[in-house]
Amino acid sequence: MEIIYQPVLPKSIQPIIIIGAGGIVADAHLPAYKKAGFAVQGIVNRTKAKAEKLAEAFQIPNVYDSVAEAVAKAPAHTVFDLTIMPEQYLEVLEQLPDGAAVLIQKPMGDDFKQAREILELCRQKKLVAAINFQLRFAPFVSAARYMIDQGMIGELYDMEVRVTIKTPWEIFPHVMVHPRLEILYHSIHYIDMLRSFLGDPETVMAKTLKHPAKTLSSSRSTILMDYGDTMHAVINTNHDHDFGPHNQECFIKWEGTKGSIKANIGLLMDYPHGVPDVFEYCLKEEGKAPEWKELKLEGSWFPEAFIGTMANLMRYKEGSSSVLHTSVGDVIKTMAVVESAYLSSNKGGVKISEQLNNN
Repeated sequence: MEIIYQPVLPKSIQPIIIIGAGGIVADAHLPAYKKAGFAVQGIVNRTKAKAEKLAEAFQIPNVYDSVAEAVAKAPAHTVFDLTIMPEQYLEVLEQLPDGAAVLIQKPMGDDFKQAREILELCRQKKLVAAINFQLRFAPFVSAARYMIDQGMIGELYDMEVRVTIKTPWEIFPHVMVHPRLEILYHSIHYIDMLRSFLGDPETVMAKTLKHPAKTLSSSRSTILMDYGDTMHAVINTNHDHDFGPHNQECFIKWEGTKGSIKANIGLLMDYPHGVPDVFEYCLKEEGKAPEWKELKLEGSWFPEAFIGTMANLMRYKEGSSSVLHTSVGDVIKTMAVVESAYLSSNKGGVKISEQLNNN
């Protein structure tokens, strides 16, 4: 069975200037761009030594002293790749040339108010701006999307994301102290990915929780996205399962009227080392017992999915693609779901006592 899941690359050469030099740049952005053959023109970071170290490791020709210098020396058709923290987005976006292409690391701001400010600034400056929600482009997600678009599993009626793992938050020191940790920095990927399949939910119900022995703002969440009375879309995450690998799990599952797909996300198991992904599917056949089959896919979430987001932006900029999948105009809706999830979590559910005391 042939499944099309690899990203289509741009036809033109569009130099990349990276703003930021954190771990994600070394682990995902630069390996992805090297694999795709993208031209990284330069890099800038507040601590110049970090940028210089990456420039040496990945043969990047230019290290700039400031964002202003990077912008001033940017060649034609440069794509700016922002890999900084959200509170720095607005000041950096202000410095970019009007009409420039820019890929902004997720999330799109620390809250919905900031997301709206980012959207407004991008519109004012006419930036061709996308948010780096790479999970949409992970090989196992792209393969599932192809199968579903081809009608292979029939009408989709159930999507589930389940994460039961031990996450080493300590390797993300700037993130682990965030007051909105789990949903804004992790489950947001799944919210955005579900939206890419199902569209925008009518409502969202959620609860995000702390661990009693940790100082993290949250490390477990349940999010139920409401798409009516037949579509079930749920995200369950538990980053505190520190009891060995035996019962850890991390998967996305799609169920349809004619079949089902399950993708085990190996990256998050024993992170950052990871284990192999597993992509399985079961298609109903008349008169036959259900049989699950495994399909071998090349690549994983890191780094291959990072090719997809950048390639889509470049193709949209050059005119070879008519859709910018993770545009700021689309992702503002992901941010609206995230904000609604936090509001739901804070508000709580229906009080049982109201029913018992109702005469």
